[in-house]
Amino acid sequence: NTIFMVSKNQIKLITSLQQKKYRKQEQLFFVEGVKGVQELLDSNFELHELFTTKADFGSVSKSKVHTITADELKKISALTTPNTCLATFKIPAAVTFEEKGLIVALDDVRDPGNLGTIIRLCDWFGIKTLFCSEESVDVYNPKVVQATMGSISRVNVVYGNLEKLLSETKLPVYGTFMDGKNIYKETLPNEGIIVMGNEANGISKAVENLVSQRIAIPRFGDLQATESLNVATATAIILSEFKR
Repeated sequence: NTIFMVSKNQIKLITSLQQKKYRKQEQLFFVEGVKGVQELLDSNFELHELFTTKADFGSVSKSKVHTITADELKKISALTTPNTCLATFKIPAAVTFEEKGLIVALDDVRDPGNLGTIIRLCDWFGIKTLFCSEESVDVYNPKVVQATMGSISRVNVVYGNLEKLLSETKLPVYGTFMDGKNIYKETLPNEGIIVMGNEANGISKAVENLVSQRIAIPRFGDLQATESLNVATATAIILSEFKR
């Protein structure tokens, strides 16, 4: 295999995809690492280009694969220690939003690691749709994609006006609050929208007014000193209870 040199234009394009504006403009995003790349190759995502230091992706059309050196990979990688491959994929058209079953809705979740972990949790617990408020971090942010470990291909992530959705829905709307009802004692339905709030401020006032069922994860620590749970951790506990 001939070693491919990454062109200045390719470097410029791929590094620009670290910003939402350019991802939107180019309708592309990227993923790094064999596992993440392979999961997306096996999914409905359409490959744009694949750069790899090991020629080991058998199923991919040769015209889209470039064998490169580790030094070339460094030029395009967003990771401090680059993996062995990076691939760009086309951003698919937005999916239509179906109001059925359990839906997780995020009110302004900003941390890419949290969003990525929540997508993995939705995948694990069989939640088909994750609804994000427009202020929430972009699902195609490289750190989010990295944190989803491939689950991004199995969960529909929809962005939109959360207040509008909640004010029009026929489903019960659950939200977590310090003064909510103990989730371990509630009978939870198979259908509903579960709202998780922002890392620092929780659920916003406007959204809080649209929550019909206030629930809480009780604290068991003696000192009751911890302020709150990480939003992804809280999502794990809540989904586990809903599915029990």
